[in-house]
Amino acid sequence: MKLITFAVPSYNSEAYLEKCVDSLLTGGEEVEIIIVNDGSKDRTREIADAYAAKYPDIVRAVHKENGGHGSGVNKGLELAQGLYYKVVDSDDWVDESALATLLDTIRQHVREEKYADLYITNFVYEHVEDNTRHVSRYTKFFPVGKFFGWKDSKPMKLWNYLLMHSLVYRTELLRKAGLVLPEHTFYVDNIYTYQPIIYTEKLYYLDIDLYRYFIGRSDQSVTVENMTKRYSQQIRVMRIMLGAHTYDEIQSKCKRLRQQCYHQLCNIMVTTYFFTTQGNDKARKEEFYAMWKELKQRDIKLYKKMRRMSMIRFLNMLSWKGKGRMTLFSYKFLTKRVKLGA
Repeated sequence: MKLITFAVPSYNSEAYLEKCVDSLLTGGEEVEIIIVNDGSKDRTREIADAYAAKYPDIVRAVHKENGGHGSGVNKGLELAQGLYYKVVDSDDWVDESALATLLDTIRQHVREEKYADLYITNFVYEHVEDNTRHVSRYTKFFPVGKFFGWKDSKPMKLWNYLLMHSLVYRTELLRKAGLVLPEHTFYVDNIYTYQPIIYTEKLYYLDIDLYRYFIGRSDQSVTVENMTKRYSQQIRVMRIMLGAHTYDEIQSKCKRLRQQCYHQLCNIMVTTYFFTTQGNDKARKEEFYAMWKELKQRDIKLYKKMRRMSMIRFLNMLSWKGKGRMTLFSYKFLTKRVKLGA
């Protein structure tokens, strides 16, 4: 049995793909690695095919026309044979010891016929430029090393969050949730984190530093320049998140899961304010306010809930430029705290 399918969306990844795949291969034949070559123009195809030929029982190479990161995640999920599913970006990697611990844990749970909907692990920002790192861990919020439900968790602060890097979903749950990410769109990891999590009931947190998130390339999507330029894609992601679940659907869940859903919506909405308000052109404002108008027309209760959230309520009291200055200040604070972006 394949315990985990690792999907590796790859575009022009020849410089770092081998490091990523080599770290995953330490999982042995209990893992499946699907390298999704997303229309690369460099040696990515050749490297993927070489791994598939050398490790035919572990690695699959899939070649497709370019569709963006989300399409790579979708293709991996479509083909996945593993009991669990995890996305590892081609410029990132996993810690070998932590991977061994995760596999040992899942193996033991399978023997006991205990199946988590979601495994949560820590992830590490690896800032290559100055060789520093920051670990995002969840020991303050989740019980460690045992099964738990959302009622056993604690609320997160605004600056604490779950990301795709920290999540190992059960493959069947993702499929039943109908997860399909938009193509040719950045920041779809926020949808991946939010949309399926409402269906999770049985969770397990491992205090291990599994995922290593490479930070430092000038073309990364988390740089201020790129985020400002790609505001429209962030609004698209926010719209999809707001439409994923109705207010009534969220309210039907237990208190802590409701809080987690609203927490994730609030975090990404504040991020959307930041992306959009770093410029003052008319198109930005029109698209931003159209997003709110659409939500109001579709789900007035969720609209009112979002508007009442303290950080959003505060930002809405400011002018457009004030919103931009405040969110830029907050982003710089985060950058300093976890060295996010360049």
